[in-house]
Amino acid sequence: MKIYTLLLLIFLTALSKGQTHRFVYEYKFKPDSTASNYKTVNMALDINPKDVKFYNYLNIKNDSINRNGGRSYSWNGTPALKRNRNSFENINYEYTESYFSYKSIDKMDWKLDNETKTSGQYTLQKATTDFGGRHWTAWFCKDINISEGPYKFQGLPGLIFELNDDKDNFIFKLSKSEKLEKTYDTSYFLESFSGKNALELSKANTHKQMIQFYNDPMKDMREKFDSADPGTISVGGKIITSKEQFKEAERVIQNFIRKNYNPLDLSNAVIYPTIN
Repeated sequence: MKIYTLLLLIFLTALSKGQTHRFVYEYKFKPDSTASNYKTVNMALDINPKDVKFYNYLNIKNDSINRNGGRSYSWNGTPALKRNRNSFENINYEYTESYFSYKSIDKMDWKLDNETKTSGQYTLQKATTDFGGRHWTAWFCKDINISEGPYKFQGLPGLIFELNDDKDNFIFKLSKSEKLEKTYDTSYFLESFSGKNALELSKANTHKQMIQFYNDPMKDMREKFDSADPGTISVGGKIITSKEQFKEAERVIQNFIRKNYNPLDLSNAVIYPTIN
């Protein structure tokens, strides 16, 4: 497979100044923990000379469209973060009605297991950890001397190839490797999004923002409806013609948010109230 040749080249050549090693992971996740169906996206792990960034791989394509005069933004709840090399302090990015960031310290205590398996030409070793209210299993390769992996998972003596929680809500598998001559500029979709710079908040204020949006998800549209020239307002393909319809749409959105909220980090989850 192509990935193994590329990884071997990475192993044989040190990370030179100005170069980026990009690892692409297939990410399968359940937005609803009670469902059996997965969503599947590709996630990019950029290991730069000074920092590490993790984000939706689709953002690279959208970024190219935006820089060429188009307009393409996509945010589907996948994790986005960055950190300095050899640091456990992450800057996390979230989006609701606004774009914001918060810092977290995410050091993991790994337990190495003697169990191994092969993946192509590589031997992978098993390791486990408890993080964010979940139990995780990682398969890493000591032959790839890069102590990184998807999302916040790092600190093993080799690159993480596979990662999953014990309930298989979240599954990461390394699928591709790219070697870039310089650090990719993410300032238009990571440090900012849809033309808005990330608002720096504490974790508590991040939760407050998310609850505020949940409690009144139709606020902007309702204010537009009350304006002198509201134009045509449509929610879910249904045109709003009266204020009473906003309440119905609000309940639909709130139910969707609750049903599709299955965070990687359960220990810092937002507690959304049930609306009668």
